[in-house]
Amino acid sequence: LQKILILLQVTLSVVIGKTLMVLFPDAMKRYILKMGEKSRMNQNPKFSYENWGPTFFSFKYLQFVLKVKWKRLEDEAYEGHPAPNTPVVAPSGEVCHLLDFMKDNRPLILNFGSCT
Repeated sequence: LQKILILLQVTLSVVIGKTLMVLFPDAMKRYILKMGEKSRMNQNPKFSYENWGPTFFSFKYLQFVLKVKWKRLEDEAYEGHPAPNTPVVAPSGEVCHLLDFMKDNRPLILNFGSCT
């Protein structure tokens, strides 16, 4: 049921967005550029709006957003319930699952950081 509701929400959003892009292209370009500022997409001078702007509200956009939102449904953790076994990428590049790193009865500790 949740997947159907997400499908309807995202599809409606894409249809409305695409319609607005056709009817009001300049206003939508300004809106999309404003969103690009928040995510810093438009800070790279070699990566202009023409490269990524028109992809908004496309069929591939719809597929990508659905995939991400549906995946997030599986990743929710609830107190007192088993932890989600989300896919992760090992340093070797191999895709595995989080709980694959469990050993015997020892707790699994996750340490998050970044490399810049």
